[in-house]
Amino acid sequence: MKLANLICLLLILFGCKEKNRVISTDKKKNILFIAIDDLRPELGCYGSYIAVSPNLDKLAGQGLLFNNAYCQQAICGPSRASVLTGIRPETSGVFHNYIKFREVNPDVVTLPQHFMQNGYETVYTGKIFHHGDLDDKKSWSRMPSIDSLEAKGMKKPVGFALEKNNKERTATRKEMVAKYGDVAKYGLASGVAYESADVPDNTYSDGYNTDLAIATMKDMLAKNDKPFFLGLGFNKPHLNWVAPKKYWDLYNREDIKLATKTEAPNDAVTMGLHPSFELRVRSGIPKKGPIDDELAATLKHAYLACVSYVDAQIGKMINALEDAGVRDNTIIIVWSDHGWHLGDMGIWGKATNYEIATRVPLMIWTPNMPKASRGQTTDALVELVDIYPTLSDLVGIEIPRHVEGTSFKLLLENPEQTWKNAAFSQFPSPALREWGGFPLRSAMRETYFRPLIEEVEDRIIAQQGNKWNRDLFENTLMGYAMRTEQYRFIVWKDRAHLEKEAIDIELYDHRNDPHETVNIAKHNPDLVAKLMIQFNKGWRGNLSGN
Repeated sequence: MKLANLICLLLILFGCKEKNRVISTDKKKNILFIAIDDLRPELGCYGSYIAVSPNLDKLAGQGLLFNNAYCQQAICGPSRASVLTGIRPETSGVFHNYIKFREVNPDVVTLPQHFMQNGYETVYTGKIFHHGDLDDKKSWSRMPSIDSLEAKGMKKPVGFALEKNNKERTATRKEMVAKYGDVAKYGLASGVAYESADVPDNTYSDGYNTDLAIATMKDMLAKNDKPFFLGLGFNKPHLNWVAPKKYWDLYNREDIKLATKTEAPNDAVTMGLHPSFELRVRSGIPKKGPIDDELAATLKHAYLACVSYVDAQIGKMINALEDAGVRDNTIIIVWSDHGWHLGDMGIWGKATNYEIATRVPLMIWTPNMPKASRGQTTDALVELVDIYPTLSDLVGIEIPRHVEGTSFKLLLENPEQTWKNAAFSQFPSPALREWGGFPLRSAMRETYFRPLIEEVEDRIIAQQGNKWNRDLFENTLMGYAMRTEQYRFIVWKDRAHLEKEAIDIELYDHRNDPHETVNIAKHNPDLVAKLMIQFNKGWRGNLSGN
């Protein structure tokens, strides 16, 4: 009897050990990290009347969609640096596209680097970091499987598929460099703004990089049993708006509505809106003055075609996950680095502190999210800097101390719970910055942009009067935006002297003015004072419960 009891006891103990072993070695979730460039919430799942985006709409219907997600700076380099390092521009010092995040933060542990240090295979295709930071050696454990595509005879992608557009860009660049020198090399001649060619999806980079991501995923699954962090970055709908013709054909030009709020907000701060430099460097775009309705319709058509092109690639990638049998062990997150003005407020481009440039699409699907949360939308205020801690939290790895975001894992469990009191963004003096966020080079004033720059300066000087100082307005003026549930509050300050009073303030009431058409700051001093107290608490002071 005693022997029988001992045998039973040993069976129970070994049984528990085996059970514990299975739990402790349970494979961590894979991450499919999808980044999209310049995509505002122009998707069916966000209420777009026209966007054809069935794959992203489907993903939103399966996961959680964030209705109030905001970037930390509405331009590629600083936004992506913030997402991937987990620190905000004010901390990192990355304010424009020509600062490499490693130069100013050499030891920071990036999001993919953190996952690599915790047992993940990390790899990317397309645009994850901004150009110049893409090949950060510390972040990636392997290269994508380019040889797999080459073995199939797949050619490298092209910028333009049509020969006439390639010739035009080459000729224009040659002309600009001859006329203006090195400054022309900073995008002064970027070719035509759009292209519709009857070509396969992988002719352009986004289709090619999707095929490459799929091949790389298959290679990783075949060669090791590590969980993977796979970054898939889409270049579109960034300019130039090139997409295969079949995506243009999804839209009827007559159905495309143009922006209706095409004037700057009443009483807006003049330096808050730029003169659309990024679009104007393209061939066929006026270098000064308004974009006429005929051209505007074509440009919006081009943007929409690119949205649908990217959507199709995302569908293809998710189908590949399912075909490989790993969808149920993979977290899928989709985000855009910032929004984009399509004639809204009279400008074309990103690079402002307004809603249209800082609000972004963000959605997530996880295998373990509650059924009640699937297909839901949350109105909680979240920020792109929150992605780093959230993904770490979701797979059970420690969140690094340097991270300045907040995990929104709890929102997946209850999308309606009380959350942040505010989201923060910033941008330095948009009116006097080039399309990369860089301060206007002196040589730029000697190009065809000189009349436009002088016109912009004259408007700023007329508004600001004795506050005008060229060095301040061009180099150290920063607009700090705080978005609360009801208000957008923008404080313009000198970064070199943050202790001084604000140079100017903007206030927009989203409950009564969702398109931000009137700056009400001057007529609401008590509200401004109240919001300034909240603003001065910073992001930490605006977390839930503070």
